[in-house]
Amino acid sequence: MSKDETAPAPDLVALVGSRICHDLVSPLGAIGNGIELMTLTGGEETPEMALVNESLVNARGRIRFFRIAFGAANSGAVVRAGDLAEAVAGIETKAVVEWRIPGDMARTDAKLALLALNCLASAMPYGGRISVERDAGGLVVTGRAERFRIEVDDWALIDGRGTATPANIHFALLPEEAFAQGRQVTQAQLEAEVRLTV
Repeated sequence: MSKDETAPAPDLVALVGSRICHDLVSPLGAIGNGIELMTLTGGEETPEMALVNESLVNARGRIRFFRIAFGAANSGAVVRAGDLAEAVAGIETKAVVEWRIPGDMARTDAKLALLALNCLASAMPYGGRISVERDAGGLVVTGRAERFRIEVDDWALIDGRGTATPANIHFALLPEEAFAQGRQVTQAQLEAEVRLTV
């Protein structure tokens, strides 16, 4: 058997995600440089300029999140704490996120944590609090709220049932990535709490 036959197949979807995010970083950086130059040359800070700058910050956060959560997660790679903070800020959610894992993080763990966090965010359109932490069993992502919106078909994907769509792809990717890492996702849904452990 040749070496190529024994090597695991590359995750082409994740590599495509990484490539798209990589290619989008440069134009976003150019926009940021342009805003900075306009400010340095005495350009007036108008409401329009503030809106562009705010949109740029949001776009950078989203790209950072997409790159870690949906991109390739090579074993041994590390995500810096600052990049994690930017990625967490890039998740679209009304919930308050409490990231309780200090310092840098293995990219494989970061990918699982962000995918799980995205699942909880989808179930909490009315707000609440989401905590991300470690315990002896692994990563624990817990959402607490007075009201959840649980889409049964989405959460069934975590147990390997149902059909993935662009809107719920993170629910399908979480167990797939966990399996690739030799881990398992468990979920618990209570009245005021939803928890994912991986």
